Amino acid sequence: MRDYNVYGIIPARYASTRFPGKPLAMIKGKPMVQWVYERVQSSEVRDLAVATDDERIADCVRGFGGVAVMTSPDHASGTDRCGEAAQVFRPDDNDVIVNIQGDEPFISPREIHLLASAFENATVQIATLVNPFSDTALLNDPNVVKVTKTKDGKVLYFSRLPIPYLRTGGIAPKQYYRHIGIYAYRYHVLKEIVQLPTSALENSEKLEQLRWLENGYTIRAIECDYQGIGVDTPEDLLQLRIRN
Repeated sequence: MRDYNVYGIIPARYASTRFPGKPLAMIKGKPMVQWVYERVQSSEVRDLAVATDDERIADCVRGFGGVAVMTSPDHASGTDRCGEAAQVFRPDDNDVIVNIQGDEPFISPREIHLLASAFENATVQIATLVNPFSDTALLNDPNVVKVTKTKDGKVLYFSRLPIPYLRTGGIAPKQYYRHIGIYAYRYHVLKEIVQLPTSALENSEKLEQLRWLENGYTIRAIECDYQGIGVDTPEDLLQLRIRN
């Protein structure tokens, strides 16, 4: 039996550089944020909220019956926004906060369960999802974040470059992994990492999770089948509509 509760937060901001107003983009008659919310709501989370800094998004969420929490416009990342919004749940330090990207309309309860279950191991501080792949086009795409991990599933490093680097004569790994940007944190760990200053590795790759590794936190990599069908640009949304 678990000794912790699981809470879900969907960070959603309006002022995206590549796709302003993305959470409100319509997919089959519903805004994207509603698709994400309803899928997560059907999972095992005890409570769920959208964390935003924009009244248009908050009004939309409340309009379909969801919970919206207004947060500071100064947050640099979804994790920072989660750190503020999680306070409304009044969680215990051992509870788990799941950070679900607001542009993942195909996320399912299975992915939430995989992350939540990882914390049955009392030593887990942070967990995230990774997906095995073999497509070399993805390997060389800087927008696809690659992951290396230990045999027992702890993340060694994240990079936009292919890792490990395959030197001439070297033997390619049996499996490459890409990062699915959905996180879960022990609440006491979340409170700590949002206080950390920006790190050198983070500034180099523009990946916030490197700040946590650089400061000695461990991240558990959970393998999944979900490929992370995110929507980053209007073109992505158009392709999504065409396929569906």
